[in-house]
Amino acid sequence: MTDLGRLRWRCRRGMKELDVLLERWLGRHAGTAEPREIQCFEALLDLQDPQLARYLLAGDPHPDPAIAALIERIRRA
Repeated sequence: MTDLGRLRWRCRRGMKELDVLLERWLGRHAGTAEPREIQCFEALLDLQDPQLARYLLAGDPHPDPAIAALIERIRRA
């Protein structure tokens, strides 16, 4: 079982734009996301803000297809 409070806290970043994207996706999809998708989300949260911004804001492709798919869902959320 995923601790949503812990994930919500980890969504708080140094960039407001990242906060909004991550918290919005978590709020809308955490209850229905597959375990693998939550694992991918946690992997994203492990990234430093500049790298995360390149993926989520600049549109740089992530090498892992599962994480790349999640990034697209987050950007569309």
